Amino acid sequence: MKTTPTHLLAILMLGACCCSVHGQILDISKTNNYTVPVAVSGFEGEVDSVLKFDLSVLGMEITTPDKAQYLVSGTVNGRVQGSFAVVGTTQAKWSKGYAGGSLRLQAHAFANDIAAEIRGTAPIFLTRIAFRIQQGRSTEIAESDFDGYHATVLTRDGALVETPTWMPGGHALLYTTWKQGGEEILEQNVSTGERRIFANYHGANLSPEVSPDGSKVAMILSRGGYPNLWVRNVDGSGLKQLTHTSYEDSSPTWSPDGREICFVCRSGRPLLQKISAGGGAARTVRVSGAGENMTSPDWSPDGKWIAFTSGSGNFTICVVPAEGGEAQRLVAGEDPCWAPNSRTIVFSRRVSSDRHILSLLDVPTKHVKDVREISGSCSEPSWAR
Repeated sequence: MKTTPTHLLAILMLGACCCSVHGQILDISKTNNYTVPVAVSGFEGEVDSVLKFDLSVLGMEITTPDKAQYLVSGTVNGRVQGSFAVVGTTQAKWSKGYAGGSLRLQAHAFANDIAAEIRGTAPIFLTRIAFRIQQGRSTEIAESDFDGYHATVLTRDGALVETPTWMPGGHALLYTTWKQGGEEILEQNVSTGERRIFANYHGANLSPEVSPDGSKVAMILSRGGYPNLWVRNVDGSGLKQLTHTSYEDSSPTWSPDGREICFVCRSGRPLLQKISAGGGAARTVRVSGAGENMTSPDWSPDGKWIAFTSGSGNFTICVVPAEGGEAQRLVAGEDPCWAPNSRTIVFSRRVSSDRHILSLLDVPTKHVKDVREISGSCSEPSWAR
């Protein structure tokens, strides 16, 4: 049985090397983008690489002790023993031992504790991501650790699939498949592989997105004649059409409180719109500085930002305040999805004419790290929250 994020945390409470890349929009290679220099010492091999990778994902500069603001040290003797100290103090602020699971998981748990001290963010290093993977002419749904390790292909249907999205808790996924010829949305248990049909209405059944409390699903259906935004309870009851236009809607994303849905409306060029989850008039999100063709929105868990893709052909990851305003153009890429910490984004990045890889963006520092290389072209990532 596959170990879920909840199981990993329970195990660890008992007690990578990837390259940086330069964004095509901003030069993220300069070290002055790293606001927190950290020295890591005493570790070797996998534990050392995991710690350095994890901390750099949050925009920390791994440096020497004489240039550091914080000192991370420890030993590995069957388990990870780690200490955290502030430069200029006479003793470590804390020291902890990590038991249970592999050394890799222990190192991730240690990195989570360090990140909480330095960044004050929610832990993300024991979370998982799902994504679409193309190998040859086949597209399937896969999932992995947040850094690309332990990747597992979940479907073996040889059919077109798209837009995987996690159910809250990280135990199941929804996605659209053409396995039976037409479009239908399936729900799949990640651990057991058990699947059930979630939606197979006449016409389009696309872009499922689960509300933060897990009670409702927004999706794009064409049963009314056009691809419009609909909402339904997870148990199958309460189907309701929210938009009633002749335009093409896509890519719904929920506000963290579950009261609103942001989506793409293609009334000419694609624009971001919001609508109450209970229905009513949709309104355009005012976005300046992002160019045209805004797609693939994702609302940050803290409610402050909406990330989206801008452009056509050459795509850019942007973020805009949730209420609208001036957009920040970040790096080249598409399909952004926020981590639970509302700071990190996983996205797909084109590396050749026929291949995308997944990368991690630290939004405040604009630093990017590629996840572990996975065989195939990876896109449409979804971060378990």
